Amino acid sequence: MQLAVRGDAGTEAGQVEVADAVFEAPFNEALVHQVITAYLAGARAGTKAQKTRSDVRGGGAKPWRQKGTGRARAGSIRSPLWRGGGTTFAARPRDYSQKVNRKMYRAAMRSLLAELARSERLVVVESLAATSPRTKPMVEHLGRLGLDDVLIVTDQIDEALWLSVRNLHWAAVVEARDVNPVSLLAFDKVLVTVNALRQLEERVQ
Repeated sequence: MQLAVRGDAGTEAGQVEVADAVFEAPFNEALVHQVITAYLAGARAGTKAQKTRSDVRGGGAKPWRQKGTGRARAGSIRSPLWRGGGTTFAARPRDYSQKVNRKMYRAAMRSLLAELARSERLVVVESLAATSPRTKPMVEHLGRLGLDDVLIVTDQIDEALWLSVRNLHWAAVVEARDVNPVSLLAFDKVLVTVNALRQLEERVQ
């Protein structure tokens, strides 16, 4: 399979051969959903914690005797009904991560890359480098490519490129080794260099 390579003016400047096993893979919506859910779950801190009535300090003695006072019976001043008491169903630290097999993850990545290529949301360029750390030239260059909501994938991020994209809320730059399913779906288009495309192919095969 071949993908078109765009030039600086936004027109087709050639083609690059890519693996059919990656870019012609069928779209498996259920698998993609499972992998993305697991990825987002793994990002959760899971550090929320509250105290039950047994964790709150105090409350060792019964506030008053069981009968004869005219008040409701009470066994502890740290009951969840009392001010300063514990929480009824207290949250505990937990691990939200879900297990995803390596083959499943790679299959989901292949499915996403193939769908991006089929829907013409994957834009390939020979290279992308910023001569100076300035945002305006980068905006003009992306404009010539017709990109206004884009994830930029390169084989290696140089400082000038990172600084040029840093202030754009509608763009982000990432190395091919750090691409994940969530980042691929977070933007309307994905701009990838040829070298980064090779790295992505090697990662997901």
